[in-house]
Amino acid sequence: MSNWLRFSTTDELNQALADHIATQLRRDIDDQGRASLAVSGGGTPRPMFQRLSHCELDWSRVWVTLVDERWVAPDSPASNERLVRENLLQHRAAGANFVSMKTAQPDARDGLAEVQQRLRDVPQPFSVMVLGMGGDGHTASWFPQAENLQELLDPDGTAQLGATYPVTAEHQRITLTLPAVLRSRDIVIHITGEDKRRVLDTATQHDYPIAAILEQNTTPATIWWAP
Repeated sequence: MSNWLRFSTTDELNQALADHIATQLRRDIDDQGRASLAVSGGGTPRPMFQRLSHCELDWSRVWVTLVDERWVAPDSPASNERLVRENLLQHRAAGANFVSMKTAQPDARDGLAEVQQRLRDVPQPFSVMVLGMGGDGHTASWFPQAENLQELLDPDGTAQLGATYPVTAEHQRITLTLPAVLRSRDIVIHITGEDKRRVLDTATQHDYPIAAILEQNTTPATIWWAP
């Protein structure tokens, strides 16, 4: 069962989560000399990224990558990379090592090998994995009607990455698989609003993709929520 951390306001949540992530990154820098952070896109994490960017730690020893990415140009408004560059990789965090999940290939499937090669430079297990959730219960790019959803969620799968084509959303995607997400020391589910709280409360009952995170015991997740 996942643990809930509930906050009165999103400002309080964003500051607390930024401080928590910074603490986890410092721990791995102190223990291993390097740390890693995988983050999600969307509107929810933007203000948290901005606060995290000001946190004091040795960012030159931190590798930042994405949980998933839309197969669009890195300067596209739809790009998670652009979101991270404009909001997290600023101020003190400008010195972090960023690993992009987008390549020049026109099809996401053709970019898998190159991105896999890049991820070899990222310290793993991930120090912190920050997941979001959509109103349809998807997390990462694990969409309810995706043709290869079961492959992406196979706990015994060997692939770290998958390409997927959401039926209910725009753009091809590249995404970490469930086993890759679970190779983390700390999994955070970052959500806001009553609607998403209700979705998460019923995720297992409705077999939403995020239930794969809630039901596993490899790396228990903590849900960070504010109304």
